[in-house]
Amino acid sequence: MQLLVIALAVLIQIYLTTKKVSPFLSLLIIAILSGLLLGMDPADIARSMERGVANTLGGLALIICLGAVLGKLLEVSGAAERISGTLINAFGPSRVQWAVLVTGFLIGIPLYYNAGFVILVPLVFSISRRAGLPLLYVAIPMAASLSTTHCFLPPHPSPVFLVNAFKANMGTTLIYGLIITVPVVIIAGPLLGQFLKKVKVELPAGHSFSQAAPVKTLPAALPSFLLGLLPVILITTSVVASNFMQEGLVRKVLLFAGEPTIALLISVLAAVYVFGVRAGAGMAVTMKWLNEAIAGIAVILLIITAGGVFKQVLQDSGTDKYIASFSSRWNLPPLLFGWIVAALLRVAIGSATVAGITAAGVVTPLVLSGSVSPELMVLAVGTGSVFGSHVNDSGFWMFKEFFNLSMKQTFLSWSVMETLISLLGLAGVLLLDLFI
Repeated sequence: MQLLVIALAVLIQIYLTTKKVSPFLSLLIIAILSGLLLGMDPADIARSMERGVANTLGGLALIICLGAVLGKLLEVSGAAERISGTLINAFGPSRVQWAVLVTGFLIGIPLYYNAGFVILVPLVFSISRRAGLPLLYVAIPMAASLSTTHCFLPPHPSPVFLVNAFKANMGTTLIYGLIITVPVVIIAGPLLGQFLKKVKVELPAGHSFSQAAPVKTLPAALPSFLLGLLPVILITTSVVASNFMQEGLVRKVLLFAGEPTIALLISVLAAVYVFGVRAGAGMAVTMKWLNEAIAGIAVILLIITAGGVFKQVLQDSGTDKYIASFSSRWNLPPLLFGWIVAALLRVAIGSATVAGITAAGVVTPLVLSGSVSPELMVLAVGTGSVFGSHVNDSGFWMFKEFFNLSMKQTFLSWSVMETLISLLGLAGVLLLDLFI
């Protein structure tokens, strides 16, 4: 019975998505329907919804909002553009693919996918035009880096939600994610780009990115790099301090500064001063940027909260015990089971974030039973959530339209890249599981 209810909930989620219903509303609807079909009292469902909101927001609201603010400050100040330009110049024309890959990776850590994509697209056109290189040869490493950081690494919304849902350690998840991300983006980026080198893309006259972008004053490279990577530096340092330093004041300070919320707050405060106040923008304008960043992330935060409600209803209904036994009865390794659930949802729904959040409600019991590493499950679900991108994914259409590709070209480039990231990510997670 429980399995049928879960399957029905997923089908309803897919149906409502095709009808353009907001995932925030659809996830709440399936949470209530699931609770009723699983025999919960309406009053208990309401209490589960309240607990789901509290448990979800308590662990990630500040992290996601602060991450959005940092990304916005890097974007509007020109720091992201400075990072990309510096790396391109440093690598030189003969290693353009690797320059774009590293640029996308560093930009992708603090910035959300859409923002990073829009920032880097003009750079891709400019490099392709100046170096006389095929467009997809340059574009694929950029897209692979942004997509991989989006599904693997905090502080992106889906990984942060999964860390909170699975009670994983944020720093450990970040380090495992970085270990897996590096080989994945190399294969799905520059190596795949080599195979797409012969694909000809014809840009129409007057294409918005076919001409050089106007020159503007950008911040210096050092603060741009330092503040963009500061959260990662602080969180990674705290993990090192926790494992290798003796008790003392320095260790306590590093552990405190490496808490994800504190690390992001420190980074935001520094960015507000460096890119806002000191740069001459003024406090009023800087705070306007901050408000715009939080407003832009509000819908994502609500979707994540609704996903937490769905997870809580499944847990409070007792379905968690059934799900925990389901994997073992079918002899499926928990990490593979988590990947399959997320991958199926991704193909059906389209949104990587919604697929990851919905999958969390199904696989959380496996993690809480102690049968699998919560950090690796975050990565397994995350990598499953980018599998098989096609026409129901907004990222598919963004890539197609910005680069003026045909449907066939988009499937052979974007869809293949996303599927490759997913399969390689799963292989990395299973390989890492052998040594942990």
